[in-house]
Amino acid sequence: MIFIPANAGLNFGYPWWLSYGHLPIVVGTVAILLFGYTRKWSKWPMLLLGALALWSSAAFVVARFVFDINGRASLPTQSFLRSGTGRVLDIGAGTGRSSIMVLESRRQATLVALDLFGESFDTHFGRGESPQQRLLENLKAAGVDERATIKTADMRELPFDPGSFDAVVSAYAIDHLNRQGIRQSLAEAARVVKPGGDFLLIVVTKEPWVQFTFGPLLMHGGTRGADWWRTRVQEAGFQVVEEGTRPATLYLLARRS
Repeated sequence: MIFIPANAGLNFGYPWWLSYGHLPIVVGTVAILLFGYTRKWSKWPMLLLGALALWSSAAFVVARFVFDINGRASLPTQSFLRSGTGRVLDIGAGTGRSSIMVLESRRQATLVALDLFGESFDTHFGRGESPQQRLLENLKAAGVDERATIKTADMRELPFDPGSFDAVVSAYAIDHLNRQGIRQSLAEAARVVKPGGDFLLIVVTKEPWVQFTFGPLLMHGGTRGADWWRTRVQEAGFQVVEEGTRPATLYLLARRS
C-alpha cells in the first residue's frame, strides 16, 4: 500500500512561521544551553534558557499539530447543511481551505467560492501566480473542483439575488473587516441565503491557547468575544442556534429568520 499524505497537493499558502516559526527558537535556545553547560554558566541564566526552550517546544507542537493552519479543516458542527445537499456560498474563500472543508463534508452540495482576491489576499497568502488559480489548484487537488465555481467580488456587496443560496459559510474572513464592513457583510449574507438557510461563521478568537503560542502576533482587530459576534449576527436577521469553540476559533451556526 502506498501512503499518500492527507494534504498532498494542497498549498493553502499561510506563512511558514504560523506552523514552524518556533523551531528556530528551539534550535537556538538549545544550542546556547549546551554552550552554557560547557562553560558552566550560573543557575539563573540556564533556568531562563531552559524555560524558553520548553515554551518554544510546546508552542511548536500546538501551532503545528493543534492549530495546523495549513492542514485540512474539519467542519466544526454537523448541524450545518444537515441535508447534505444544496448550493453554498463561501464568503472570503481565500485559497480554499473552508471551501474544501464544506465540499468534503457535504458531498452532494455545490459551492461558490467568493473572494475579492485583492490586497488582503496578498497580505495573508503572499504574492505569486493568479490568486484564482491558486484556489482552483487546491480545489482540484482535493477532488472537489467539479462542484465548485470561483467568483471575484466584495463580500460587502455580493453580486447575487436574494435567496440564491441554501447555506453560507465564512471562515476567518469577515473578522478582518472593520465594524461597518462586518455589519455590511453579515447583512449581505442574510440577504442572499434562503429563509431558514444556514450561516456558519468562523472567526479567530482570543483564548489561552493563542496567547500561549503566539502572544500578540496572531491578534488582529477582529478578535472579539462571543457576545459581540452573537449580537451582530442577530442584528443581521439570523437566529443563532449553536455556538462553540476550537483552538483559536469561535464558531456560530445561525439560521435565517
